Amino acid sequence: MKIIVENTVCLNTGDAAILLAIRHILRKVWGEDLRFQVFDSQPEVAARLYPSKEYPDLEFHKLLSESVFKYSYDQNVLKNAVKPLYNRIVLEALRRFGRGGSIDKMLFGESDRRSLEIYRDADLVITTGGTYLVENYNLERRLNQFRIDAIVGKDPVFFTQSLGPFNKDYNRQELKPVFDRSPLILLRDSRSRDHIVDLVDDPGKCHVVADAVFALADTDRIAGILAADQTPKTGRVAISVRHWNYVKGGGDGMRRYLDSIRNIVTKLVRDQGKEVTFLSTCQGVPEYAHDDSKAAKAIVAELDPEIASHVSVDASFHTPEQLMALVKGFDFVVATRMHMMIMSLCVGTPVLPIAYEFKTKEVAKRIGVSDVLLDIDTVTVEEAGEKLDTFIQNLEHYRKTSLKAVLDEHASAMSATGLLKPLLAAPSTNVAQNLGPDGRQSAA
Repeated sequence: MKIIVENTVCLNTGDAAILLAIRHILRKVWGEDLRFQVFDSQPEVAARLYPSKEYPDLEFHKLLSESVFKYSYDQNVLKNAVKPLYNRIVLEALRRFGRGGSIDKMLFGESDRRSLEIYRDADLVITTGGTYLVENYNLERRLNQFRIDAIVGKDPVFFTQSLGPFNKDYNRQELKPVFDRSPLILLRDSRSRDHIVDLVDDPGKCHVVADAVFALADTDRIAGILAADQTPKTGRVAISVRHWNYVKGGGDGMRRYLDSIRNIVTKLVRDQGKEVTFLSTCQGVPEYAHDDSKAAKAIVAELDPEIASHVSVDASFHTPEQLMALVKGFDFVVATRMHMMIMSLCVGTPVLPIAYEFKTKEVAKRIGVSDVLLDIDTVTVEEAGEKLDTFIQNLEHYRKTSLKAVLDEHASAMSATGLLKPLLAAPSTNVAQNLGPDGRQSAA
C-alpha cells in the first residue's frame, strides 16, 4: 500500500515524530506492508538523518509545491514580476501532464515527473500534522501543494492540526474547497475546529483527537511510574528554548523570555541543586533554519559563572527515538517546543510548559498543568520563578495528573484508526476534470 505524507519538515525532530506517529497509527489500520513516500522541504538532508537502512519504508522526495513553482522570496533567476505568469503556465502544464511531451520535460525535471507519477499511483495522501496553516506564516506554498493534489485527483487527509484563525479573504477563499474535498480532517483542539467550522460544508468529517505523537507513548512505562510509590530522582532537569519572531514586544519581549529562563536555571541550580541541560527538537542540523541551541547558549553566556558550571547545552541532532530515550534521564523538563513537551510526557517525564502558540495551552489544559503554564508573550522573571516553585513543590501531583492524562491522550490519538479505516473502502473521487484555471473546483 502506497501512502504519501506531504508538507513535512523532518529536520525538525518534532515534525519527524509526527511522521513516525502517523506511520504507527496507519500500521494499526492497514498492517505493516506500507510504503511511505514523504514529500519534504529538504529531502536530501532528511534522508541522511533518517537513512533507509534504519527506516526502510520511508522514501523522501522534494515537496512538489516548492520544486515546480517560483516564489517572490526565492533566490532564482526569474524576476518577481514574471513569477506569477510562470506559475500560471506551470498550473496549466500540470493539468496536461502526461500529454505535454516536450513541455513536460521543459518545465518539470526528472525527479518532478517521477513525483507526479508517485502521486497518481498513491492509495492515500496525508498532509502531515502540525501548525503550518496559521496566518503568522505565508501559506502560498501550502496552497500550491493542495492545488497539485487536486489536479492529480488526490484529496488529502488532514492529520492532527492546529490551524487558523483565517481572517484573510484570500486564504479563506483558497482553503474552503480544499477542506470540502478532504475526506477527513483531524484537529488537535476544539479551538481549531471552531476556526474552520464556517469553511467546511460537512463539519461531521472534522474530529478533535490528540496530537499524533501521543500515539508513541510508552504506556507500560507510564503505568509503572503511576503504580510506583515514589519516583527515583536523577538530579537533572532539561530545558527546551527557542527564538520566536512573533513574541509580543519584539526584541524586548524576547529579552523578557530569555531573562525568565535564566531565572529558572539559576533557581534550579542554586535552590534545588540540579544539573541543567538545554535540549530541544530543533538543533544540530546546519541546513535547517532553526537551531534552538543558539538561544540556549545566549542564556548560558549571561549566567553567573558558579551557576553556569552546572549547566550544559546539548546542541546535537537527535531522532525522536533518541530524544525520548534521553529525556527518561531527567526529573522533569521545562519545554517551550510543544513536541519536546509531548515526547517527554510519552516516556513518563513531567513537563513545565511554556506556550508560544495556542496549541501548547490546549495541551496543558488537557494534561492538568495549565495553572503553571508560562506564556512567552507575558512571562516575567518573577512569574517564572513563582510557577517553577509551585511545580517543584507539587511535582508528584503534576506527575500523576499529567501521566494519567497522557494515557487518555494516547487512546485519543489511536482513535484515529477507526476514522481512517473506512477511507479506502470507497473509491476516491478524481476532481481533476472539474478544476478551474486557478486550480480550485469549478462547476462541472
